[in-house]
Amino acid sequence: MSHSEGSATVTAQAGFDIAKDFHWLAVTDDRGRLLFSRRVDNTPDAITKAVAELLAVQEEHGRVAVGLDIIGGIASLLTAMLLAEGLHCVHVPGLAVNRARRGTRGGENKSDPRDAKTIAEQVMLRDDLRVVDLPDEESVELRLLVSHRTTLVKEATARTSRLRDLLAGIHPDLERAVDPTLQSGLVLLGRYVTAGEIRRAGISRITAYLRRHGVSKQTTAQALAEAAVTAARAQTVSLPGERRTAALVRELAAELAAGKARLKTLDAEIEGLVASHPDGALIRSLPGMRATLTAEFIASVGNIRRFNSADALAAASGLAPVLTQSGKVRYSRSATGGDKALKRVFYQASFCSIQRDPTSRAYYDRKRAEGKRHHQALIALARRKVNVLYAMLRDRQPFQARPPLRLVA
Repeated sequence: MSHSEGSATVTAQAGFDIAKDFHWLAVTDDRGRLLFSRRVDNTPDAITKAVAELLAVQEEHGRVAVGLDIIGGIASLLTAMLLAEGLHCVHVPGLAVNRARRGTRGGENKSDPRDAKTIAEQVMLRDDLRVVDLPDEESVELRLLVSHRTTLVKEATARTSRLRDLLAGIHPDLERAVDPTLQSGLVLLGRYVTAGEIRRAGISRITAYLRRHGVSKQTTAQALAEAAVTAARAQTVSLPGERRTAALVRELAAELAAGKARLKTLDAEIEGLVASHPDGALIRSLPGMRATLTAEFIASVGNIRRFNSADALAAASGLAPVLTQSGKVRYSRSATGGDKALKRVFYQASFCSIQRDPTSRAYYDRKRAEGKRHHQALIALARRKVNVLYAMLRDRQPFQARPPLRLVA
């Protein structure tokens, strides 16, 4: 069996099951017969030998299509070397590999050789797989920075939760009075935690400390100091482990403050890359698309040309309704799949735009008037934004506020 990609006919398939230390390569002919299957270490020398074998297969059997179950990360070296030799690469998602393998005899038994062969078989059977291209430097940098930012935000959330738990254990009134997501709260908790030390310091000393360490507004520092002292006066009991717990709270507060500073620097780097990206200004012109959301969109999508329509982009984002049909029963439901990061981009952009953009707000209000809940109305607006953004990138035209692009169903 063969299929066409452009004008060239694929008559052999290869599948790489990607792993950190080594990959597994399986190659089949146009009838699905296994030509060879072997381990390929994740080193330049080993990959060079595998590429030479694939080129030899291509010389004998015709054009080879290579399936990869992972894009980027641990597959970066392999992908770059395959593309450098002109080999045609496509992405076979891991979920598709898992389900295809389970549909075969003994499919519950997972192994690298079996998965590599399944990937090759999927390449042979399907002509709708995403073509893998070597990304440009700016897109790679954005993808790395966005990924790192996501990690920092998750770490900050975990630290904040831990800090709140520790503080509530020894000084619950202070935990309710201080917000550790604010810089002023972190400055306070970096020095004053227990009820005893707060009472001894008093309002004036705490206020002066806060002002010296970055809380610029006198009113903010004063109010926070008063709230802390009020909480401390309400608790006169010292608890077992209080000293050690307070030290851990101070440590977490310092880590969170450093993390906020790193995030600020990272956001500035991301904004600079977005500004220099060919699509950056276009995407940011859409209401609600801040620099970080624009960067996340570029990191997830890459080149918009990989989607042949706005519907395809919506499906990839998990924003297109899914048709379910069985016998005489036929209905549409919300999608549960798709790229969660991409869906979040459009959802967050919609949430931001209803606060500042009259057109988005009017569409949201209309959906609410039709009986949709807040979340449903935002999802509907996000789906409309997919259409608008796709048209903007396709036509290379920024969003026009006057007259506005109508977001209609």
